Amino acid sequence: MTAPHFEPRPQAAKAAPIGFVNAPRVHQALTAGIEKRLLIWLARHTPEAIGPDHLTTLGLAAQIAAGVAYALVAHDPRALWLVNLLLILNWLGDSLDGTLARVRNQQRPRYGFYVDHISDTFGALALMAGLAFSGLVHWPIAAGLLVCYYALSIETYLATYTLGRFHLSHGMLGPTEIRILLAVGNIVAYWHPYSEILGHRYLLFDVGGCVAIASMAVMFLIVSVQHTAALYRAETVR
Repeated sequence: MTAPHFEPRPQAAKAAPIGFVNAPRVHQALTAGIEKRLLIWLARHTPEAIGPDHLTTLGLAAQIAAGVAYALVAHDPRALWLVNLLLILNWLGDSLDGTLARVRNQQRPRYGFYVDHISDTFGALALMAGLAFSGLVHWPIAAGLLVCYYALSIETYLATYTLGRFHLSHGMLGPTEIRILLAVGNIVAYWHPYSEILGHRYLLFDVGGCVAIASMAVMFLIVSVQHTAALYRAETVR
């Protein structure tokens, strides 16, 4: 009688080897220089009891809360001022966490990269969902903004892995510039939620959202072609 044959149990996936390479950051946005100096100053004056993880949590919580505040705009437009306050807190937590880790020499490259960007993924979903319920924009525009943001994010992460450079900005725009544009839009929308174009009346955020969608789509196509060409040249078989 043949003895029963048992397949070996597959082992759990192991973490990446210690030789993980932290890709250099490329940040060429309009506010990059002054923002870097400000963040270093803030990091040096941050109490020891506050660590990078606390700031990451603050950034995510503030972005989710901003989405809730956007939803409240449908009942009270004054919630737009709360959104702007929460965007500032989101900037503080999301931007300062990595700088604090570098200033204190407490970097965890794999953990930090993953947690920071998975937090951005959930935060963007919450923000756009709240905007869709705000009455400031039609939901297909909010959904289009989210899809374009995710497309650019995916391209950035793929480029980081394959090209070894982490682009924090596209052209002159980075996360901070996007927050500034959003905050300015909130202020304008509080007083003037509609825009007149060629005799037609549109929601201000619908107009801005369409411009943003078109801009992000063009950026996505341009960088995708550029990076594809760069990888093709680097790995062409001769």
